[in-house]
Amino acid sequence: MEKQFNTRSMIFTLYGDYIRHYDHVIWIGSLIRLLEEFGHNEQAVRAAISRMNKQGWVQAEKRGNKSYYYLTERGKARMEEASKRIYKTEAPRWDQNWYMLVYTIPEEKRHVRDELRQELVWSGFGLLANSCWITPNPMEEEVARLIEKYDIKEYVSFFKATYIGMQDQTALVQKCWDLSEVNHRYDLFIKEYSEKYILAKRKLEKGELSDGSCFVESAWLVHQYRKFLFIDPNLPEPLLPQDWLGDAAASLFTDYYQMLQKPATRFFETVFALGEHD
Repeated sequence: MEKQFNTRSMIFTLYGDYIRHYDHVIWIGSLIRLLEEFGHNEQAVRAAISRMNKQGWVQAEKRGNKSYYYLTERGKARMEEASKRIYKTEAPRWDQNWYMLVYTIPEEKRHVRDELRQELVWSGFGLLANSCWITPNPMEEEVARLIEKYDIKEYVSFFKATYIGMQDQTALVQKCWDLSEVNHRYDLFIKEYSEKYILAKRKLEKGELSDGSCFVESAWLVHQYRKFLFIDPNLPEPLLPQDWLGDAAASLFTDYYQMLQKPATRFFETVFALGEHD
């Protein structure tokens, strides 16, 4: 498997999986040391965290001669939302309603429109028609956050609606999301990580996996599984196809992650603690 990912994306993974549990903050030296495990150098880490700072995900803080980076409120909200979906144990309940967002953002704000589209896809919305997005999940808080973030209140209408036709709900889902492609990706994930899970389990039982190796394997696992947040709309069970593989993939991910968690966390805490001493 390819083992070189975008440095910024890897930092997001570490914040979501570890750092948010430690007051959302880390010393830059510890972050650099952790990213070395994945082949990222100091220059790349500093450039990536600086970019995240400018984008409003993290905030820098000086303590003596050390620089620390902590998640902003926006960063915390994104990590919490992502965590709920990554570590979910069951599909969301459905109240039979659809939530519809419609916008008319002017051309001079095209960059806002483009960013909003990406945010909506990440949040699980599907494009029903031009500038009209829907989801079966109650997303009032997320939508309110987006409207405030992009200052687009005057351009947006948000509805709670009932679908009465003319096609059935399945046709509506097929129009808005390509679930067959998502299912195919889940199938590939299951085939690859079933083998990795068995191999890692044997090595752990024989004492052949160090804490550092478990940290790397756990982070890669989360990093790969996190990609489904961008393509799986997290639909309620009644709207999913009968051969849906999302639950099987989630079960495999959970078993593998829990197996690696204790030694991986030990390694993280050892490196994290370097920032606690002057």
